[in-house]
Amino acid sequence: MSAPVLAKPQLRGLLSKRLRFHITAAFVLSLGCATMYKFGVAEPRKRAYQNFYKRYDAVKDFEEMYQAGVFQYGK
Repeated sequence: MSAPVLAKPQLRGLLSKRLRFHITAAFVLSLGCATMYKFGVAEPRKRAYQNFYKRYDAVKDFEEMYQAGVFQYGK
């Protein structure tokens, strides 16, 4: 009875083969994360700022703070 012969492992080009796969995967994942951030965080934040400044009146806000005594001045 003889022992089964194991196939030799691939050693030549193994690093480049694995790097090609991992660099491609990293690029795709980073592109996906950037897209998710843009549409999940940046765009809603941009819309929220636009909506706020559409209705914001700086003079009215100043008058309210002035009436509330927020601003202090020395003699």
